[in-house]
Amino acid sequence: MTAPTLSGAHPCPSCRTEIAPTLLACPGCRTLVHRDALERLAADARAAESRGELETALTTWREALPLLPADARQRVAVEERITTLGQQVEDAAKSAAAASGRGAAAPDAPARPMHVRAWGGIIAAALFLLGKGKLLLLGFTKLKTALSMLAFFGVYWSMFGWVWALGLVLCIYVHEMGHVAMLARYGVRATAPMFIPGLGAFITMQQRLTDPGQEARVGLAGPVWGFGAGLAALGLAQWLDSPAVAAVAATAGFINLFNLIPVWQLDGAHAFTAFTRVQRIAAALALLCMWRVMHSDMAGLVGAVALVMSFWGKPPAREADHGAWLTFVLVALACAWLGASTGTVGR
Repeated sequence: MTAPTLSGAHPCPSCRTEIAPTLLACPGCRTLVHRDALERLAADARAAESRGELETALTTWREALPLLPADARQRVAVEERITTLGQQVEDAAKSAAAASGRGAAAPDAPARPMHVRAWGGIIAAALFLLGKGKLLLLGFTKLKTALSMLAFFGVYWSMFGWVWALGLVLCIYVHEMGHVAMLARYGVRATAPMFIPGLGAFITMQQRLTDPGQEARVGLAGPVWGFGAGLAALGLAQWLDSPAVAAVAATAGFINLFNLIPVWQLDGAHAFTAFTRVQRIAAALALLCMWRVMHSDMAGLVGAVALVMSFWGKPPAREADHGAWLTFVLVALACAWLGASTGTVGR
């Protein structure tokens, strides 16, 4: 729901003071301009909470924020409710992941060979993406997204062939939909991805996140999903013995690792908002170790920039977010490995 557009000033229904169209509250009696809409949104949000639909409730509460003045006490209450619900959503996700891990564990299972476990990871990544089929199809229903994807594909097809171009488009698309999925978890609506040749793709959020932990997880969701797409491409390359598809997997690793650079609007910058200074330095050192051990120049670049940004840039978080930090390091390691995967095809 959006604030109604008014053509000019109008009288306050309570005190008859003239209210400018841009104001959200009467300057005389402080009556909220969109009081009726806010009451409807609050009722819808509470109803969603009572049904256990936390993500729907979060989305509804976030829609109320633009209708509230910055200094309104109601805004503070809504922001606190959003924070509480966001934590509940995060706790529910952790509980579900823990339950899934316990269910999948086999207590006395014999050790499996490394190549079997690797294929298990590839199959798990493919099944995960298939399980998100409804969400992944969302972008294809948007004309602007479909046309921008087609233009992006055409540019790279003309330069590198259709196999690599198609794989690149799909991997980037999955990366962006990872952000969309995590934003939806926190009740934030986002547009479908838009592609720009030479730059990649982007999405636009319709509300803003104020919690550093949530911002970090939204930022990291892109590389996590993107790695899953690259891992699936690697499995397909092994199956087809196709160097072209293997190049797609390696490119996916490179692109997702690049996105972890903690500058500007890249995913790494969003992740760094939730890290303490010690965590930032530790992440930088971990990446520099990857550079030395795995000979990944991109990991070295990300690590060097991360070390600089540990002392310069946005202020570090006061409390350590161990989950986001571990995700950052592990996905960086995974993407660095994937970036060097081309030579494994045909072995």
